Amino acid sequence: MKVVLLAGGFGTRLRPLTANIPKPMVPLIGIPIIHHVVKHLKKHGFTEIICVLFHQPDIIKDYLKDGSEFGVKIRYVIPEKDFGTAGAVKQARQYLSGDFLVMSADVITDFDLGRIVEFHKSKRALATIALAHVSDPLEYGIVILRKNKTVEKFLEKPTWAEVFSDTVNTGIYVLNSKILNQIPADKSYDFSLELFPKMLVSKKGSLFGFPAKGYWRDIGSLAEYVKVHQDYLAGNIALYSKIQKLGMNIIVSSTATISENSFLGDGVIIGDNARITSSVIGKNCQIGRDTIIDNSVIWDNVEIGAESRLEHNIIGSNVIIKERNIVQNGAVIGDGSIVESDSIIKPYIKIWPDKSIEEGSIVSSSIIWRKTWSKGVFGAYGVTGIGNVEITPEFAASLGAAYGSMIESGGYVAASRDSHKTSRIIYRALMSGILSTGVNISDLEMVPIPVARYELKALRSKGGFHVRKSPYDPEIIDIRFFDSDGMDIPPSKEKNIERLFFREDFKRPCVDGTGELQFPFYRVAKQYRDGLLSSVDKNSISCSAFKMVIDYAYGSASNIFPSILGELGCEAIAIDAHIDETKITKTREQFERSLTQLSQIVTSLKADFGLMLDTGAEKIFLADESGRILSGEETLALMTYLVCHVEKPKIIATPVTSSFVVEKIAKKFGTKVLRTRTSLRYMMEATGSQDVNFLGESWGGFIFPKFQPAFDGMFAATKLLELISKEKKNFVEIIESIPRTNILKVEFNCPTEKKGILMRNLIELKHDGRVQLIDGIKINFDDSWVLVMLDPVRPIAQLYAEAYLKKDSENLIRVYSEKINSILRK
Repeated sequence: MKVVLLAGGFGTRLRPLTANIPKPMVPLIGIPIIHHVVKHLKKHGFTEIICVLFHQPDIIKDYLKDGSEFGVKIRYVIPEKDFGTAGAVKQARQYLSGDFLVMSADVITDFDLGRIVEFHKSKRALATIALAHVSDPLEYGIVILRKNKTVEKFLEKPTWAEVFSDTVNTGIYVLNSKILNQIPADKSYDFSLELFPKMLVSKKGSLFGFPAKGYWRDIGSLAEYVKVHQDYLAGNIALYSKIQKLGMNIIVSSTATISENSFLGDGVIIGDNARITSSVIGKNCQIGRDTIIDNSVIWDNVEIGAESRLEHNIIGSNVIIKERNIVQNGAVIGDGSIVESDSIIKPYIKIWPDKSIEEGSIVSSSIIWRKTWSKGVFGAYGVTGIGNVEITPEFAASLGAAYGSMIESGGYVAASRDSHKTSRIIYRALMSGILSTGVNISDLEMVPIPVARYELKALRSKGGFHVRKSPYDPEIIDIRFFDSDGMDIPPSKEKNIERLFFREDFKRPCVDGTGELQFPFYRVAKQYRDGLLSSVDKNSISCSAFKMVIDYAYGSASNIFPSILGELGCEAIAIDAHIDETKITKTREQFERSLTQLSQIVTSLKADFGLMLDTGAEKIFLADESGRILSGEETLALMTYLVCHVEKPKIIATPVTSSFVVEKIAKKFGTKVLRTRTSLRYMMEATGSQDVNFLGESWGGFIFPKFQPAFDGMFAATKLLELISKEKKNFVEIIESIPRTNILKVEFNCPTEKKGILMRNLIELKHDGRVQLIDGIKINFDDSWVLVMLDPVRPIAQLYAEAYLKKDSENLIRVYSEKINSILRK
């Protein structure tokens, strides 16, 4: 059987190791990864290999040649551009017929490949995916199988909130050549992102999964690269290449200490009192006296001077590290670099090839910024980090250049920020990076987030961004990127930005080709105001003559919203209605204190209700005329009732965590409810259907997509005025008519490596209710439900339960807590 070996990747996440060589040529125990892969294929009887190359193909061709040295026959296919995984296999179609194996050249495994082929043939499958269990499934495609081993569900690179198993796609496939007809010619096309999900939907052909046994590791990141070395040294994997842990012509001082689980290549020299622990030392390396090397991978021809210390590092070829240097945990030094004496390389620093570090330096930032707290630039909530420490002007300028490189030269993006001085610094650095790529900027300056989103369409912008100080953490700066519709950019674009960022693959036009700034703020504010007022029934609101108290939370909405309320004939008593950068972040206690102050003013002034905006003007929080502060679920129920009763929409939407009261209310008015994932992007996408007229969640966020597909506190407040003016009931009357339930939530410590295991075991249990896999695992009963979700950042599993009676909610929490604890204890 033939093998298509995919060896064309850029190896972006392995930089700087892959700055000079393609990823399959990165050494593993001194031998290129692709060498081990070919040996593994030969061991299992695969001797005809079609090697698909792209990035730096000649280096691989010169190494493998025709394959005769490995006992195999190798043909090469070199596409003219990157066609993705499935598209790359399509390029080799002239050599393929019947069944064939597909494998990546950067995977180390001892799977019995013959058993996977036998399974595939026994099922007469069109495609079979080899599967493995992993502790961290975020970088892979998660798979659920039916009892007959057909694939039931497939989700590529999920967030922790979406993880429903620890069973993942290994990138090893057995395919029948008929499947090539489903892959478009000369087009970028991916197995896991496009072909396999399409097969599940169309049911064209049979897609099977084979749970393989043995070792498997995808060397896609620096952490994985180090881990596979540690696994080899610990004896957890036997490589098919012949490797001796001690090479030829080694000179080791009698006073040196070498741990048994270390590897020394040919020609290594170890000085007096040196200590090598759990490390790989490449060929012809020289280690000075009194030097300590721990859990590190050192490539060939490296010199490390006396009294140096290296901990958990990767050192490229031909590097010189002179005397008394300290290379701290996780740092990587690229080929040919020189570190002069008495220097300190801080943790997780990346030094690109051929760099010089002066004597006595303290290297505290990389050529390209990377930190361990995130596997990429983007996290669960956009780009976030400690202001001026992790989110620095240098980082922001590079991020802006990466973002600008995705946008056509001469196009416009809209930029906005909050009032904080650090936000302003990062904002200007971001703009500089974007302008340097030939992209123009409409500088909206200090405006609320909803206004920035709204103006993207009005200004015909290609995208935009907003910089703010976090409303929850006084040290954190947030950067949020928007698409041309004002929605948060999708994960695919985040990945594109990250790839450009790490590769520094920026557009650099000539001097006259850089971008320009324009300042449309006053026009922008008027356009938003006019658009909002034209989207509501002004007469109905004006006739009601509302008296309200509104807390602006020291945000920039205080520059725009008062004139809107004035136009609507509302008597609005404003508090905290000036911009104060020192008060835009609130602790939980400060937030509750502000709500209490709001409720007190409502009762003392006998207002119709009170409303507080968050600082970004995206969400609203309410107090009724009696001064009672409405919970998030009550506010959602109130808005749902008003929308369904007054406007009678066909469909409304709410996330899986919201109360089933939403369905109870909607059903009374003939409205259907669409449940969505909990992330903002997915909620926005859910409102893209023309039939979805409203989305609400229980944290004060509401979307009315006919105005814009995003949370907008100012529009939500105005829409609330319109709906209540037509309803002719006050808040108290509506809330009293809505059924009450009890929602409880508990959290469990769940180490990252157990998250996938937990979800897989939970989904395999027998449940009395109906299982949903929208976000996490939700089990619906007749008048109750439970939901298990994984925190996207913390090592936490969250358990929700809702029932009419508190005792029933508590019982569900108890039962499922026992199930979760039982799984986690295993």
